[in-house]
Amino acid sequence: MKKLVVMAAAVFLSLSSVKAQGSMAIPTGDTAKVKPIRVYGFIRNYFNYDSRQTYTVVGGEYNMLPYDVLWNEDGTTDLNAVPHAQFQALTSRIGLEINGPLLLGMKSSGKIEGDFGGFGTNNTVLRLRLAYMKLTYDADGLYNELLAGQAWHPLSGDIMPEVLGMAAGAPFRPHSRTPQLRITSYLGNVGYTAALLWQLQYMSNGPRSAADSASVASLAYANNALLPELFMGINFRSRAFYVQLGVDEQLLRPRTHAVRNGVTSKVNETVVSMTPTLYAQYTEGLWAIRFRTMLAQNTSHLNQMVGYAVTGIDNDGSWLYDPMRATISYLNVAYGKRVRVNLFLGYMKNLGAARNLHDFGGGHYLIYMKGGDLFTHLSSAWRVVPSVCYNGKNIGLGLEYEITAATFGNLAANGSIANDANLHQVVNHRLCAMAKYTF
Repeated sequence: MKKLVVMAAAVFLSLSSVKAQGSMAIPTGDTAKVKPIRVYGFIRNYFNYDSRQTYTVVGGEYNMLPYDVLWNEDGTTDLNAVPHAQFQALTSRIGLEINGPLLLGMKSSGKIEGDFGGFGTNNTVLRLRLAYMKLTYDADGLYNELLAGQAWHPLSGDIMPEVLGMAAGAPFRPHSRTPQLRITSYLGNVGYTAALLWQLQYMSNGPRSAADSASVASLAYANNALLPELFMGINFRSRAFYVQLGVDEQLLRPRTHAVRNGVTSKVNETVVSMTPTLYAQYTEGLWAIRFRTMLAQNTSHLNQMVGYAVTGIDNDGSWLYDPMRATISYLNVAYGKRVRVNLFLGYMKNLGAARNLHDFGGGHYLIYMKGGDLFTHLSSAWRVVPSVCYNGKNIGLGLEYEITAATFGNLAANGSIANDANLHQVVNHRLCAMAKYTF
């Protein structure tokens, strides 16, 4: 209820500020030349080579982190140290931009966009990427925007790091498109963003059932909590700079019932997470510099290896949870026009939970996160990505070298990783070549 009150207040303030302007003019420009419907998209081909087995999605194009070592029976061979390569065009994209009439004195518009990286027995299923409608008013130093539908998560943003890879910097950059109701408002250079968000394609992890604690991704954990995710941000923008200081709050209900002494009963289990973040961007001439840092809590739904863990058991058999925490940052620097060079740097560090994890016996802990049990022993990770791209009128050609390292080890009491002799690092070298025809 608290989130809904905050969002309602934001809507009221935005619409009230519009009404106060009296007779409203639509943003300057020759609106007669704006097409009611514009078709856009591209055909994009990727060739990817990886030096070892890695955790990927979308047919392998979306690269996350390299797998930990997997020794054979006599401990002499790492079974994950196997290279692989592929060539695909799954993320070729088509979309429609719709420019509509005035509604409530504001300009109406919409967008629907898809590609072929969706769910199914193969990766050639048409996938909905974006589908939203929008009302905007932009005049006299006042800007108001109301968006409803599936769009980029406010922590992802509409402006991506300029990397060629499909993951666009993830897991070092939060990545999600999700259903939402979002308001953005500016008075001069200062404004705010407020959003209510629901999960769909990008989901949190949790227990499979009351009796099966295996980690799976599902919409149920967020939907059963009833209250949507909330994002609030304060923004500053100028000709060259954009800065946002924000916080994301999420409530999950991992289980609705539990089994205790052979009897199944309802439980009220919740886990609350708060993720503060700072984003800064500078664009001037041929330069673009982007930076984000965040204290991530339970951000599996943002394609990051940060979840939550069981830290105790209550008298009624319900589990107590704490969000896992990590510092995650990236820096992206790009320069050029026709030939554009780019450097992406990313880093994350597992900080564990605020309380010690509950030991179910023999050092068995329950941690729910992106990738399931594959990354519960992840200590830190970093990525360095230099790339160069040629941008013609309709043709884009690029070459990228991505080095991603992940450090694994033994769990400490709070879910962080102990600095002992078992701490070890694995590195994946990915070569990506991209050819894109835009229309």
